[in-house]
Amino acid sequence: MAADDKMDDYPYEIDDQLKGFDSSVSTVKNMLDKLMSMPRNELMQKLDPLDQAKLDLMSAYTLNSLFWMYLVTQGMNPRDHGVKQELERIRTYMNRVKEITDKKKAARLDKGAAARFLRNAFYDPKEKGSRKKGAAAAVSNKNSDATPSKRAKKR
Repeated sequence: MAADDKMDDYPYEIDDQLKGFDSSVSTVKNMLDKLMSMPRNELMQKLDPLDQAKLDLMSAYTLNSLFWMYLVTQGMNPRDHGVKQELERIRTYMNRVKEITDKKKAARLDKGAAARFLRNAFYDPKEKGSRKKGAAAAVSNKNSDATPSKRAKKR
């Protein structure tokens, strides 16, 4: 009978939403338990500066989001409260950190590899020697072109 009383406390239409909310709160609680199990100083020492910034931003955003939800449960409009500006400020910093992370992930030009790639892309299999032989062949071709024109003038 007690189970029936609990079901009468709220409309059955929102039962799925309440179950989803309950599972989300449980997930948040588990994550916070993991985060709180280690002292913050030890955690920060293990992270590089970029990850430290991400952790700080995540913590600030989470706390402000929870406060937003608290204001909603108290019947206040959080859009009229200062928490909205704080969330927007944190989002701008999160975007900055994301830009820095994307720049780190961006491909960098390896000049040596690019030079090798171009050299191999323009490789001519008819040239069996090195560059010196190729240059010598070009010079001999130039000389052979020049000599017939001189002979033609002598005739």
